[in-house]
Amino acid sequence: MTAPLYSIPGSTQADVSATAPAASAVGGARTVNEVLAQSQVEAVMDELDRELIGLAPVKQRIRDIAALLVIDKLRASLGLAADGRQAKPSLHMCFTGNPGTGKTTVALRIAEILHRLGYVRKGHVVSVTRDDLVGQYIGHTAPKTKEVLKKAMGGVLFIDEAYYLYRPENERDYGQEAIEILLQVMENHRDDLVVILAGYKDRMDIFFKSNPGMSSRIAHHIDFPDYSSDELLAIAERMLGAQHYHFGAGARDAFSDYLERRMRQPHFANARSVRNALDRARLRAASRLFADRDRVLTKADLTTLMPADILASRVFQAAAN
Repeated sequence: MTAPLYSIPGSTQADVSATAPAASAVGGARTVNEVLAQSQVEAVMDELDRELIGLAPVKQRIRDIAALLVIDKLRASLGLAADGRQAKPSLHMCFTGNPGTGKTTVALRIAEILHRLGYVRKGHVVSVTRDDLVGQYIGHTAPKTKEVLKKAMGGVLFIDEAYYLYRPENERDYGQEAIEILLQVMENHRDDLVVILAGYKDRMDIFFKSNPGMSSRIAHHIDFPDYSSDELLAIAERMLGAQHYHFGAGARDAFSDYLERRMRQPHFANARSVRNALDRARLRAASRLFADRDRVLTKADLTTLMPADILASRVFQAAAN
């Protein structure tokens, strides 16, 4: 076999074998339940369900991938695994959807699933954008890209807004060099690295049409739908609960009204926008309480958002104008 054009330190087969999870971690299992009990993968899926509201198609796809890996473990125990690099399925993925739809959270849980089932050595996630991979001058891109890949080996490399790697309008752009390095590493080290590309669906479609080699290496395309207003309201209540806050009388209806208005405005980012709106509401609540300096504040005072904390948003002011 010829040596790879791009060699990533820390990713040789010897290194992989030396640090891979022991076979006994899920060894000796003959049933699905035995593999699940030994790997504790279902605990990760349950955590994903708790963390993310909605996204049923996404969660089902992740369960399907976990099922494939569990069955592969059972096949391997009976000597049915394929030889060489084909012994493990390609799990490189593309996540498409608008901001704030849970793509990063799902990537973290996928990494944990892959690690518990012995697909990758470490199970960490390295999140990057174009600036982390592409240099501004000749000779800068390859070292930057290889350094990122070295950090990601044994886990998941999450590339957000991946379509920015390809800029055909700029003849002096070095993104294509980063893509070529990624392509070879995705093929030659797919038993120790999973690459997840993320971004808007329409832009990722254009990116894949311009880079068919990348498209052919992506086994799983997962679309993250926008949340409904009811789901966003449930997300808001969960976020508040995690910070020991809750909506007071009338505040939940006010926030529901806020969401309906905000969702029609530009640059809405789903759960990210909900979190930002709640942070601003908490600021207003703090200012409201701070103004009454001699008042003895109760636990209810310090944990309750009132309608006024939400209705003071510029979203309502813009509607009034």
